[in-house]
Amino acid sequence: MNMNSLVWGICISFVLISCSDKKVKEEKQTYLVIQPVLKDTSYEIEYAASINSFQNVEIRSKVKGFVEEILVDEGQTVKKGETLFKLNSKEFEQHVHKAEAVIQSANAELRASEIEVENTKKLLDKNIVSKSEFDLISTKVSINKAKVNEAKVAKEQALLHIEHTRIKAPFDGVINRIPNKKGSLIDEGSLLTSISNNETIYAYYNVSEIDYLDYIQSNNKNNKVNLTLANNSVYPHEGTIETTETEFNKETGNIAFRAKFPNPEKILKEGATGKIIVKKQFKNAVIIPQKSTFEVQGNIYIYLVDKKGIVYSKKINPIIRLNNFFVIDKDVNKDDKVIFEGIQNVKVGDKIAFQLVENPINTKK
Repeated sequence: MNMNSLVWGICISFVLISCSDKKVKEEKQTYLVIQPVLKDTSYEIEYAASINSFQNVEIRSKVKGFVEEILVDEGQTVKKGETLFKLNSKEFEQHVHKAEAVIQSANAELRASEIEVENTKKLLDKNIVSKSEFDLISTKVSINKAKVNEAKVAKEQALLHIEHTRIKAPFDGVINRIPNKKGSLIDEGSLLTSISNNETIYAYYNVSEIDYLDYIQSNNKNNKVNLTLANNSVYPHEGTIETTETEFNKETGNIAFRAKFPNPEKILKEGATGKIIVKKQFKNAVIIPQKSTFEVQGNIYIYLVDKKGIVYSKKINPIIRLNNFFVIDKDVNKDDKVIFEGIQNVKVGDKIAFQLVENPINTKK
C-alpha cells in the first residue's frame, strides 16, 4: 500500500465516522412540540393619573379690607355656610348710613314735588297755568323717584359689601393653607385660602384612540379600575369610569378618561398622582410561549410540524405580549403542533422526530 492510498483511507474513515455521528445525533434529537392553548386570560395596563378632589375651589375676597378675624385653621374640616374669615366692615357700614340719609332726602324731595304737582293740577283746571308748565313740574316727580331708587340701590350695595366681609364656606370640606394673617390688608380678589371636598376623588388619565375604541365597543362593561399610589401601594378601593372628554388631543392623539373613587379614609388629596390600572380580559385566547417564536424583519413566526414530521413556518399576529407568552389572533388552531424548544436548530423542510408535551406556560401576569 502506498502512502497516497493510506492518506485517502484515513480521510474516508473520518468522513464516514463524522457522518455516522451526525446521523446518530439527528436520530437522537427529539424536539418537544406543544399544541396552542385556548384559555381565558387577562392583563393589566397602567396609565399615569392626576388626582383631583370632587370639589376644590379658591376662597377669594370680594372686597378690599383688613383681616379682622380668622376663624379656622389650616387642615380644619368645616361645614357649608360656616364663617371662615371676617374683614373690617366699618367703612361699608358708613356707606349704609350715608345711603339711608340720601334715601330720606330723596323721599322728602319726592313728596314735595308730588305736592307741587297736586297744586299745579288745581291751577291747570282753572286755566291759571299752562299745560306745558304742568308737565314740567310733573317731570320733577319722575326725577325724584329715580333719586330714591338710586339711593336704595346704593344702600343695598353697601349692605352686600358688609355681607362680603364675612367669608363663608361654599360646601363641606377641608381648609388648605392660609397665606394672610390677622391684620393683613387684602385687595379685592386676594386669595384667602382654598377648600377641598375629598369625600370622593376624581382620577384623570389619558388613553390612546385604540384603547378608547375598545372600551366604547365593549359597551362599557369593564368600567372598574384600580389605582396605584405614588409609593407603589395599591389603593384599597375600586374606582368606576364615569366619563370621557369629547375630543382627542391633536398633539398626542389621546383622550382623557375620568374615574371616580371613594375616599373614606381621606388618603387621597387634591393634586396627588398615581397610576390607573385597567384589567383587560380575553375569552378563549390562543396562547403561544414566546420561546416558541422568532422574528424576521419585524414579523413574528413560529415553526410547526405536520403529520409526517416536516417543519414549516407560519406568521402570527400577536394581540398583546405579556411576561412569557403571546396572545395571538386565531392564527393557529388547537390541533396544530408548534415546536416549543430548539427552534434555532431547525429550518423549513427539515424532517424531525418530535414529542408532544403539555403547554408549560403561565398566563398569570
